[in-house]
Amino acid sequence: PMGSERMEMRKRQMSTSQETPGAAQAQHSTGNRGSNACCFCWCCCCSCSCLTVRNQDEERARRTSHELQAEGIPNCEESPAPTLEEVNAWAQSFDKLMLTPAGRNAFREFLRTEFSEENMLFWMACEELKQESNKSVIEEKARLIYEDYISILSPKEVSLDSRVREVINRNMLEPSQHTFDDAQLQIYTLMHRDSYPRFMNSPIYKDLLRSLSEKSVEA
Repeated sequence: PMGSERMEMRKRQMSTSQETPGAAQAQHSTGNRGSNACCFCWCCCCSCSCLTVRNQDEERARRTSHELQAEGIPNCEESPAPTLEEVNAWAQSFDKLMLTPAGRNAFREFLRTEFSEENMLFWMACEELKQESNKSVIEEKARLIYEDYISILSPKEVSLDSRVREVINRNMLEPSQHTFDDAQLQIYTLMHRDSYPRFMNSPIYKDLLRSLSEKSVEA
């Protein structure tokens, strides 16, 4: 399926990004010793101001790719903790899962493990766009959505067929609240058919359901 292929591509991209900092650090420490020396002396004594800058650079290089990725993850929606009744309802239909912020947050957590969180983020961005009425705000938000999720240059590009992309390109000539309606429906359908069944069998859902069931019994 299209979603599974995209998930495998995401995994390979993440693997590559995790290897890159280590290789860059090795090159920094071996091949460029001369260029990293203090600009005023070759001893690199602790009093040199440029040593502080170099230490800061090395500290940034040591930061894991997971930490860097987490900085770019938008915050989840604010919502009360789900009830046992709500979590059971998520298993009845994908629509009921997507209806509540708690359901969307749990599903987003699962999508993140499959490197496909951009599908939910795109869907939510389209929902926000539909609430706008100011023309200039609509145009700005539409542009950002296009750059973040439609452009082939974006790392968060969602998987859309050529027909839907053509529709979007035409709509972007005069953006409106409904510029991405066809694309939003296609991504919603993709999440429903491809990711939702796996979410229902995932530890994220089962652990939440078990925890709420145990609390209900204790009460």
